[in-house]
Amino acid sequence: MSNTTTLPPSLTVWFLNGPNANLYGLDANKTYGSDSFPVLQSRCEQKAASLGVSLRFLQSNHEGQLIDWIQEARGVADGIVINAAGLTYTSIAILDALLAFPGKIIEAHMSNIWKREPFRHHSFISKAAHGVIAGLGGDGYEFAIEAVARLVRSASEQQQKSA
Repeated sequence: MSNTTTLPPSLTVWFLNGPNANLYGLDANKTYGSDSFPVLQSRCEQKAASLGVSLRFLQSNHEGQLIDWIQEARGVADGIVINAAGLTYTSIAILDALLAFPGKIIEAHMSNIWKREPFRHHSFISKAAHGVIAGLGGDGYEFAIEAVARLVRSASEQQQKSA
């Protein structure tokens, strides 16, 4: 009998951040907390490593770049965490790209979008997401990585049982 512990197979998750996320920590009102974007990235990378998850953490101010990354993730990533930021409320094109992604998707927001302006209360992204985490700042980003990893692993276990 072996005393070695086997880690679950490594998962790949892409964490996509939309417009202005690179400015986190610089907002005088602290709407998005005090952690800078590089600090959030480091926190997420540490969380992912602790879960055996390979993480690609990306940010763009351009809708088309986010769509390109979602398409690139097909067949490469097991899951996506996305904070489309302001594009959450406007981009049907990002929704369409996410709907074509075969893996698990978690929508994440630093702030509680339902306590903010009314236009932020409707997310196009939510239609594609398996779950939404909002209002927990950087902790929510870490929770989102854990949630997508759990969803992917659970789906994999279910497939193995039915095979």
